[in-house]
Amino acid sequence: MSVNACHSVEDFRKRAKRALPAPIYHYLAGGADGEWSLSNNEEAFALYQLLPEYLKNISEISTRTQVLGAELEAPIILSPTGMSRLFHHHKEPAVARAAAKAGLMYSLSTMATTSIEDVAKASTGCKMFQIYIHKDRSLTKEFVDRAKASGYQALCLTVDTPLAGNRERDRRSGFEMPPRLTLGSLASFLGHPGWTLNFLLQPGFGLANLVGHGDAFVGGTMGVIDYVNDQFDRTVTWDDAAMIIERWGGPFAIKGLQTPDDAERAADIGASAIMISNHGGRQLDFAPAPIDCVRPIRDRIGDALELVVDGGVRRGTDIVKALALGANAVSFGRPYLFALAAGGEAGVDRLLAIMKEELTRNMALLGTRSVDEISERHSMRVLGVDQAVEE
Repeated sequence: MSVNACHSVEDFRKRAKRALPAPIYHYLAGGADGEWSLSNNEEAFALYQLLPEYLKNISEISTRTQVLGAELEAPIILSPTGMSRLFHHHKEPAVARAAAKAGLMYSLSTMATTSIEDVAKASTGCKMFQIYIHKDRSLTKEFVDRAKASGYQALCLTVDTPLAGNRERDRRSGFEMPPRLTLGSLASFLGHPGWTLNFLLQPGFGLANLVGHGDAFVGGTMGVIDYVNDQFDRTVTWDDAAMIIERWGGPFAIKGLQTPDDAERAADIGASAIMISNHGGRQLDFAPAPIDCVRPIRDRIGDALELVVDGGVRRGTDIVKALALGANAVSFGRPYLFALAAGGEAGVDRLLAIMKEELTRNMALLGTRSVDEISERHSMRVLGVDQAVEE
C-alpha cells in the first residue's frame, strides 16, 4: 500500500505497527513507568481552543520563519531520535534528506546509527547535532568539534537524562539493542519478513558516533538502559552547559527544560533556545506536557530565548496552538519515525507534506497570514473542573 494512503500521524502509526516486530514497535511507541506523561503530551493539546478571526484577506499564507539562526519553510524541527536503523534500513540519512526537501531542520542524535559526517554528506539541508555529556568529557568536546567541522548550523544539549527512565514496556516486550532473534521474539520477527530480511542483510545497528571509543554497546553486549546508566555523567551542572556554549560559539538549544527558573538560567548562560520537553514521556513520568509549560516560561523570560515545544505534536492545529501560546517552533520525533517505518524516505516526505499543509490550512482558517501574526489572542484554555470548583 502506498504511503499516499496515509493522511495523518495516526495512519502512519498503524502502518508502523504492522511493519515492525513487536519489541521494536513498543520501544518506539512506549514511555516510562505507567506512561502517564506519554499520553498526556498529546491529550494536553485538547485543553486549548483556537479563536479564529474572520473577514481577513488570506489569499496568501506564509509559514516561513527563522529558528536557531536557520531559515525554515515552517516552524518545525525534526527532533533528535536515537537508533533510526531500528525502524528502517535507510536510517538517519533518509530522514535528513526528507527534512531538507521540506525546508525544515533535522536533528541528529548522539545515539544515531549514522555518523555526524555521513549525515552531513547525505543532506545539504540545515541540521542540528544533539549531544549528551558523557563521563569521558573529551568525547563531548569531540562531538562539538566534529559537528562544527561538518557544517551543522546548531547544537543541542539534552539535560533530562542523567540516567535512563524506567521503560517497563521494553522489559515486557523483550527489547534488546542490537536486536536479537530469541525464542521469545522469534514469532514476531518471522511475522515481519520485510523488516527481518533487511535486519539480516543490512545490520548496521551500532552507535556510529561512538565507534572507536571502546564502549560495550557498540560491540553489542550492553542494552540501552545499561549504556545510559554506565556512560552518561550524573555530575553535569550549568557550568558544563556554559562551557559547551562557549566552545560551540553558535546557535545553541538546551533540550529538556520545563520550568521558568531553568529557562531563566539558560538565558543567563547564553543559550539561544530551549526545547521544552519531557523526552517524549520516556524519562520522568508525571512530568508536565510541554505545551502546558510554554506560557509560564514566556511570561518569565520575555524574548530572551526561542522556545520549541517538543512532545505531543500530531497535527497542524497543535503547531498553531504552540505558536499562539508563545513558542517559536515545535519539534517531534515519533511521528517521523512512524513514517520512516511505514515507508522509508517516501513515508517521511509524505508526513512532512501533511504537517505543512495542515499548518497552512489552519493558519488560513484562523485568519493569520504569517507565523508572526499568530498570538495569544488566538488561543483559549478550556475551563477545567478544578478551575470551575474554585470559581
